[in-house]
Amino acid sequence: MTNPMPDPDARSESIFLRLPSRLELLGLLDSFTTSLCDRLEFDADASSQITMSVIEAGTNAIQHGHRRDASKLVDIEFRVRPEALEIVVHDVGKGFDLKSVNGNVTSTEHLMDLRGRGIYIMRACMDQVDWVFDDQGTTCRLIKRRPAPAQAG
Repeated sequence: MTNPMPDPDARSESIFLRLPSRLELLGLLDSFTTSLCDRLEFDADASSQITMSVIEAGTNAIQHGHRRDASKLVDIEFRVRPEALEIVVHDVGKGFDLKSVNGNVTSTEHLMDLRGRGIYIMRACMDQVDWVFDDQGTTCRLIKRRPAPAQAG
């Protein structure tokens, strides 16, 4: 008798948050993300990168996706996998044209721009960042590889 193939998702868990589109609630998202990063044993640099990226994605959902309409909810899912932390931020906004967003905001022509750094920050801090725009809204997916488990010695 053979054992069935293991379910790859059986070793993962998801945590869901749903927040009204209010910028003052980003502090809660920051605190939760920091706590989760500590639990997953990300170092201080990686934890800061993840938290900054999640706050940027949340800010974009609230400001651009929902135009600060508190009646609209931002859904955030933290998918904890053995190899990575995946964060999915969803709003019901129509999305945006990725090609029209500033490329490298550190270039001379963009240094004085007042806006447009969020996507650059997310891409610089995370291992993978992508978006899906469909009739359900905008979904931003952030992925950061988890540190290797410490060896018992």
